Amino acid sequence: MDETTATLIEALRAQVLKKGYGGMRGLALAFKSLDIDFSKRIVFEELKIGIESYGIRMSEGYLRRLFKALDKDNSGGIDFLEFMKALEPPMKSHRKVVINEAFDKLDVTKDDVLNVEDMKVVYATNARSHPKYQSGEWTEDEVLRSFLDSIDTPGNPDGKVTRDEFMNYYAGVSATIDDDCYFDLMMRSCYGLPPKSSQSKKRPQ
Repeated sequence: MDETTATLIEALRAQVLKKGYGGMRGLALAFKSLDIDFSKRIVFEELKIGIESYGIRMSEGYLRRLFKALDKDNSGGIDFLEFMKALEPPMKSHRKVVINEAFDKLDVTKDDVLNVEDMKVVYATNARSHPKYQSGEWTEDEVLRSFLDSIDTPGNPDGKVTRDEFMNYYAGVSATIDDDCYFDLMMRSCYGLPPKSSQSKKRPQ
């Protein structure tokens, strides 16, 4: 990504992140609602309407420069997934490490995809503590599916969460947490991972 494109992307990312860790997901949903032909491509008018409908005010001149920078093949459209990937906040490598640790723990079948069957093995106890499960409104599977849907690609949940989707979700969370130690502690506490100190390599005898 050239310097001009990076600067344009950073300006929009800053506005989206002001809406909190769910900002990226909310913007994705706004664009999904405009994709009535399921083309997964965004034309300029959709870019403008999507951003405005999400409550972000950017000048038309800025949006045209951004669109032109992303429309590398001059086709008049930009790929939705590539656009959201470009907006994804950058993360330090050690944050990615703990996110991958969490994913690896949940991925019981080791196929790089999380589904309800994986969740039943490692998250069943949490599911049974959910208020809707205890009230009888939801089954255990429905609780686990709800958890997966909350992390899945916005507007297109399929009951499966890939490693990239998991990483994208926590990139949004990471962007709202400045303290590296707190982020690491939060992830380890949430997913029952061992303390960071115990991850250190043992010294040779």
